[in-house]
Amino acid sequence: MDLREVFANNLRRLRHAKGLSQDDLAYEAEVSRSYLSQLEKGGFYASLKIIGKLATVLQVEPAELLRLPRKRSSTEAKSAKS
Repeated sequence: MDLREVFANNLRRLRHAKGLSQDDLAYEAEVSRSYLSQLEKGGFYASLKIIGKLATVLQVEPAELLRLPRKRSSTEAKSAKS
């Protein structure tokens, strides 16, 4: 998974966790909805300025948008299958 995919997945996850639509997040972060959509699809790279704006609206540290998914332990993987 490349960093663009990591960012896209985290952005979608955090937006959903806040209960925001793409339109709402785009408006609050002062970016276009089509640009935000492309970021969530992993189609565009985000600048540090955009990462900062999105993090502010989502009320997270900017690093949270770039955080790699944690690896699941074998115990977690087994319990997820149950």
